[in-house]
Amino acid sequence: MGVLENYVILETGVPSRLHFTDHHIERRTITDPGTGQPGSRNVLVFEVDRMDGRAVAGKYSIMSEKHAAQFEPFLKDKRYAGYEFTIVRTGEGFRTSYSVTPTPLAHV
Repeated sequence: MGVLENYVILETGVPSRLHFTDHHIERRTITDPGTGQPGSRNVLVFEVDRMDGRAVAGKYSIMSEKHAAQFEPFLKDKRYAGYEFTIVRTGEGFRTSYSVTPTPLAHV
């Protein structure tokens, strides 16, 4: 997480284990890297309460359609709340990809 620890920023090649409590779709204005012009994009935003086993209060934002689709089976009824997700970012720029491994939480 960054200096203010508001947003989760993944380091390339370093696994991060996240737990989500809520999500929403947000419309953001961005600068298109190809044209330099402003444009709007939908972003999937998760509320994060744990990262790598420690308590946090942050957000994990996903603009990549492919990465967001990895969570689609968990969005209905907030099924993600019953899992921790180990996410590994690889590549840079347009070649960035993500591996996502869900691990069910043990209920005590």
